[in-house]
Amino acid sequence: MTRSTAGRRALRIGLVGPIGCGKSTVAAWLADAGAAVIDADSHARAVLDIGEPALDEVVVAFGDDLLLADGSLDRAALATRVFDDPDALARLEAIVHPAVRPRILAALTAAEADGCAIVVLEAIRLVDAGYRPLMDEVWLVTCKPETQLARLALRGLEGAGAERRVGAQRGLLDRAATVADRVVSTDGPRTDVRRTVLSALEAAQAEFRAHPS
Repeated sequence: MTRSTAGRRALRIGLVGPIGCGKSTVAAWLADAGAAVIDADSHARAVLDIGEPALDEVVVAFGDDLLLADGSLDRAALATRVFDDPDALARLEAIVHPAVRPRILAALTAAEADGCAIVVLEAIRLVDAGYRPLMDEVWLVTCKPETQLARLALRGLEGAGAERRVGAQRGLLDRAATVADRVVSTDGPRTDVRRTVLSALEAAQAEFRAHPS
């Protein structure tokens, strides 16, 4: 793991991108380069585990029919319920985001306390959740629509279902584009894309060293 200079906090990179465009792959390459990667989705899942207060709030808001026999959340059923209902999605986010934020902040603090020189926050809702001010840079990972749909098909998501998932994220990504410092296209040979990502990281590190906040 890359270590930071004593007394200097880490370079913080916010990573955002639509489903199927390779955001997690880019995050993995950055991790290989020494970055500590914080996956917001994993924290969002954790706050809805058995015993978590947010799970109780979800049950109150949406009904205990969303619980499986062991008391855990039927995540697929919840996703189906909120996917096409903006009001329901907003209610869910109002429960989940406040529960996730302390975990994200703690993870950032822990990574820097451990001496990490680079911390990456991978979060599709990075802008909407208010994390942009905490980042030095935001990277928007993109690809061509045909590439995106082909990758989703490999995951078993095709046709109207894939189109709906892509459409549901459009607003989030339009907002991310307005604050993105770098746009990383994942079209093309994998080795070329990886080289582009590592070059972008080198440039980001150089700029951070030149103008640390």
